[in-house]
Amino acid sequence: MSIPFIKAFDFAYGQVDQLSPLVRRVICNNPGPFTFTGTGTYLIGTSDIAVIDPGPVNDAHLAALLAAAGGGQITHIVVTHTHKDHCGGVAALKQATGARVYGATAHPESDGTGAPALDEGADLEYRPDHVLAHGSVLETDEWQLETLATPGHISNHLCFALPTERALFTGDHIMGWATTVVAAPDGNMTDYYHSLDLLAARDDMIYYPTHGAPVTDPQNFVHAVKQHREMRDEQVLAQLASGKTRIMDMVADMYKDVDKSLHIAAALNVQAHLERHVATGRVVQNGTRLLNAEYRLA
Repeated sequence: MSIPFIKAFDFAYGQVDQLSPLVRRVICNNPGPFTFTGTGTYLIGTSDIAVIDPGPVNDAHLAALLAAAGGGQITHIVVTHTHKDHCGGVAALKQATGARVYGATAHPESDGTGAPALDEGADLEYRPDHVLAHGSVLETDEWQLETLATPGHISNHLCFALPTERALFTGDHIMGWATTVVAAPDGNMTDYYHSLDLLAARDDMIYYPTHGAPVTDPQNFVHAVKQHREMRDEQVLAQLASGKTRIMDMVADMYKDVDKSLHIAAALNVQAHLERHVATGRVVQNGTRLLNAEYRLA
């Protein structure tokens, strides 16, 4: 089952797009191999406004968000997780508006064996005013946002549901243009599977990812993503059965048709698949948790 990626959609940097009665979007001019066209920041409501993922440190994007609020007041800054392309701009938006910051916990501490940074990397300065847990609710007279804990891409990842529109803001958990990088050691493939199952059991009608276009057939999209990850699970076992023991050797074969500039990201996913198999006892790991560890079938 191929994933029905959406590679093209209409937008302009800094432009306010009205996506639904309650949802507007402004895309930051920070395109890249892991941000696609850039960070899509969502504004919820028209009076007391929630801003989901204000994006990186970017003066032009900050100005566009303030202008997009129009006659409303930005009262809530909501963060899906602690990568800079999502929350680097939190402090500046908070200073400009006085809004409170809600969402993910501070970035997980690293023992020095963390994954290499992709794009702008982790935001170690981010501190929320209110940490949200699974089931937490934010609401005003106009809108309500429900929190879903969706670890996998990173352990503190959250999604946010807008029940009145059966919409879900998916951060990097589901992206319409590409699969999600699950970067060990903090990213965890088993957690990612469970988070996919959580979404598959819901009845959302639309997903709004932070990067790329809305996903309008969400359940089929989630099923396709999970089938893809299960296929990669089996590919990894086949690579081990063929005698390969190192991640980069597996990547060179499994992703030979993918631009080599993306092979580090692919390697992080392969490592997460391997660690999943280590946890279930199907694979044995020798050496460190870094990408130069060796693996073999148990």
